[in-house]
Amino acid sequence: MKTTSTMLGGTLLPVAMLAVLLPSVPAAASSGGQGAYLSSLWSDARQRGVPRSLFDDAFEGFKISPQIMELTGKQPERVSTVGDYVNTRVGDKRIETGRLKLEEWSGPLGQIRSAYGVPAEILAAIWGIETNYGSFVGGSNVVHSLATLAHEGYREKYFRGELMVALEILRDGHITPDRMLGSWAGAMGQTQFMPSSFTTFAVDFDGDGRSNIWTSIPDALASSANYLKENGWRHGETWGYEVKLPGDLDYAKVWSEERRPLSEWQRLGIVRVDGNRYPRIDDQARLYLPMGGGGPAFLVLRNFDVIKRYNNSDSYALAVGHLADRLANGKPFATAWPDAQPLSSDERRELQNLLVGEGFYSGDVNGRIGPQTKKAIAAFQMQQSMRADAFPTKRLLQILRVRSQSSTMTE
Repeated sequence: MKTTSTMLGGTLLPVAMLAVLLPSVPAAASSGGQGAYLSSLWSDARQRGVPRSLFDDAFEGFKISPQIMELTGKQPERVSTVGDYVNTRVGDKRIETGRLKLEEWSGPLGQIRSAYGVPAEILAAIWGIETNYGSFVGGSNVVHSLATLAHEGYREKYFRGELMVALEILRDGHITPDRMLGSWAGAMGQTQFMPSSFTTFAVDFDGDGRSNIWTSIPDALASSANYLKENGWRHGETWGYEVKLPGDLDYAKVWSEERRPLSEWQRLGIVRVDGNRYPRIDDQARLYLPMGGGGPAFLVLRNFDVIKRYNNSDSYALAVGHLADRLANGKPFATAWPDAQPLSSDERRELQNLLVGEGFYSGDVNGRIGPQTKKAIAAFQMQQSMRADAFPTKRLLQILRVRSQSSTMTE
């Protein structure tokens, strides 16, 4: 529920009038070297109708947090293997608790599915992975976290924009500054919405006149369902299938993210591990090999990418999809995850540099294993008569190191 007025001395006044009545520079702006930054933030916030007193409350005790900046480089999607990431989030305890939550909230979840077309298990999986079913919604002050990220230049435009929206949420009375807690990146509530997602997708499902993602479970789950629906969730279609690859698969032709009908993948000999047929062979899917040809393989559908709109990570979407399946009494993955360690950022950059030296790569050396790097890896693997699954491994890096050293010694 959006409000456009607030209380001052017991009198209800329009927010716009408060900007005129109150001084233009907050008291907090005089605190140390952060004064100029807070003054700049206040200038933007005042134009959005944020009361001066509310701004001061929101920034009470604010200090730039080095700990938050350290966390930007430790996101689990980047420093864990996909297997470790999924296994950590889809354990027996989380499955057991999730099934209990599905039973406890079966009424609202059934109504939400009817309204938005999103399965209860998908919503419960997001809830479970984001906050362990609401048991920990984050302990960071959202305003302070967003202000730190913007001040330190970490996606500055994005996080400053999220900060201003967070102040608008406070202005409109959805929550108070002391209760606006969340993750270090500013995600908040039972299912961890960024402020802009809250203003766009949050709904009042319990009918109390407020979109309350913090303490109303029906509102939080319905808001997530609305988010997925508005981002293209396809009713009646699953997220994907674990598949078995034929022994003669030409990896070089199929590793890319090209979508094809399931019928075409089937003609290539890629079938479901459980032996069942694809129920809708015209559905479009791409082959996802999260740890190369030696680990579990998946054909992922469009809903997989809709889940990624929540968190742009294949690891995250796979964990949500798998947890949803387990909550619906599905089985664990049939193929074991290989025992492997992920390449560090420095090692990924080294890999790219060595591929440049071999003449296979001409892109940026940035440590990101994107399509161009994968294409270079696959080409090198083919040259070496290796399985061309385009997957970066420590063994591959070592082979490139040895070739580089040999080349240097012969010059």
